[in-house]
Amino acid sequence: MTEETKTIFRGDRSANIIMAICELYGVSLEKATDIFYKSETSELIDDGVADLHCRSPRYLAQCVWDEYLESNSERQA
Repeated sequence: MTEETKTIFRGDRSANIIMAICELYGVSLEKATDIFYKSETSELIDDGVADLHCRSPRYLAQCVWDEYLESNSERQA
């Protein structure tokens, strides 16, 4: 697989996760994109850690959302 192909697959995977965040949690596309790209989960997916890239977009959206909620609760405490 070429680097160009890998980049396309990563972009498609990210887009699907971002859309799942929008659908599951009713946030705007802009906010979902921001949440996703600021998450540690997105970095782990890119790094291929724990085969996260093999998980469904909905599962990964839930992981990203849980991380987002946890980081916001720590800021408010």
